[in-house]
Amino acid sequence: MTNLGRLYSLLDDVRLPDDLPYTQVSSWELKFLYLLGRHHLTGEDRLVELGSGGGGSTYALALGLQQSPVFDEKTGRLHAYDFFRVGKGTFATEKFFDAGKAPEGDNSFLEEFRGRMEPFLPFLEIHAGDLWQTSDPGDRSPVEFLHIDIAKTPRVFKCVSERFLTRLRPGSVVLHQDFAGPRLPWLHYSTGALLPYIEIAGPPIRSTLAFEVTAPVPRDVLTAISEDSFSYERKLELISAVQERVDRDHTGGIPFRSVLELAKAYVAHYDGRHKQAWAIAKPLASDEYLARTRADHFAQLRKAYEQDRRSNGGGSALSRVKRLVRRAVRA
Repeated sequence: MTNLGRLYSLLDDVRLPDDLPYTQVSSWELKFLYLLGRHHLTGEDRLVELGSGGGGSTYALALGLQQSPVFDEKTGRLHAYDFFRVGKGTFATEKFFDAGKAPEGDNSFLEEFRGRMEPFLPFLEIHAGDLWQTSDPGDRSPVEFLHIDIAKTPRVFKCVSERFLTRLRPGSVVLHQDFAGPRLPWLHYSTGALLPYIEIAGPPIRSTLAFEVTAPVPRDVLTAISEDSFSYERKLELISAVQERVDRDHTGGIPFRSVLELAKAYVAHYDGRHKQAWAIAKPLASDEYLARTRADHFAQLRKAYEQDRRSNGGGSALSRVKRLVRRAVRA
């Protein structure tokens, strides 16, 4: 069993407060965050949460730290990064406001977040705004814990990889909260690139993959991740490597091998290979979980494929040449 794996057996015994701040994270993931803070993390190096949202995940982790026998509130710091507002450029919901919607003329829930975190403010540092602006490019301090719930675009993931992944050390713990998101394939193939240097804790906790760094990550690997310099074929290979290690989540409800296969379709989609994308995705439409939860993904990929066919006169230039040759031979 991995160091983190021992926490799985404790999940059923965790009782979190009923009035936890609203969050889009599952109760299982909140419990795991609490257990990490309570039984695993020390706070000797940086503890970082990227994408704190309304504060549910921050609260669960901070509560665990506060109850830890080894975390020192005087010296340890939990860093919470988020826009802390709704609107353009964010993925926040108005449910993060106490009233369930944004007040007239105000799109920031920062003060409400701060109020919810009042018990933990002595050791909580809040970084509000665009991650490129609120993170320090010169900070090289080691990161003990990195919770990634913000990398929903390549632009943001580039910042995460340049300014945070580079600070991981053996013993660092990483949680990818969006690992069940096929539209975010950079999370999957970057994890594939890290496999020789990490130990996956166990089955994903619902949509979250947890792993611990076990060996220094070479600079060229980190550079390839931050620059997204993997070829199309290499990205598919790296996702396949993760599929060999990850099957279903710890409840058995999320078929991650199918999710990751759909992520491959998005690698093709983002590369402009819409025929290949639909060829990968189409057989997955019969998967019960994906059909129920990702219908919009299939619609998007099929629409892109059909538009590509129409714009290319029914197919690629190569296929059109082949048809012309066949017609000439028959004539």
